[in-house]
Amino acid sequence: MERVGLRLALRKAQAEAGDIVLLHADESEALTHPYLARAWAKRGADLRVPAPGQSSKVAMMGARNAATGELLVVTSKTKRSADFVKLLEEIDRLFGPAPGAARKPVAIVLDNGPIHRSKATTKALAARAHWLTVEWLPKYAPELNEIERAWRDMKSHHLAHQTFADQAELEDAIRQAVAAINTERSARPLANFRISA
Repeated sequence: MERVGLRLALRKAQAEAGDIVLLHADESEALTHPYLARAWAKRGADLRVPAPGQSSKVAMMGARNAATGELLVVTSKTKRSADFVKLLEEIDRLFGPAPGAARKPVAIVLDNGPIHRSKATTKALAARAHWLTVEWLPKYAPELNEIERAWRDMKSHHLAHQTFADQAELEDAIRQAVAAINTERSARPLANFRISA
């Protein structure tokens, strides 16, 4: 695991130098019933949050740019290989080779989840091998995948303490959350700089 951490640190340095695009990708879910990130109630009182009906979920396939912090999210009703391939198609559109455009090589960080190792995903990754390199994470190492912090931020700050009427309303809230997160990142361009002593 130490070797993987060193390899990712090298990739991140390359991305910050502008030599490559480094994307951390993974999936998550959002629920129509509220996330309770931080809540309080008077001692002895029951905390009640209205959550009518049955909860449903929206799957999120995402990629976070390590250099810019920008988040790219594709939503779906399911979390399957075909849904992950849709994320790869969106990555194609943004970072893949295009006639007359000079594009940087892309490295994508993936865990060993079944969605990433399926036949459909393997075929889709192989078709992009001339410009997209995969950095595989060891099993059970979510701390090495920077998108996990983006999911936590989205759920605890942008989707928390809200009940959504249906999946369409939740998908709209996810789009708004991604836009807000990306705006916050671009509004703080010096946030990634280290201060020397």
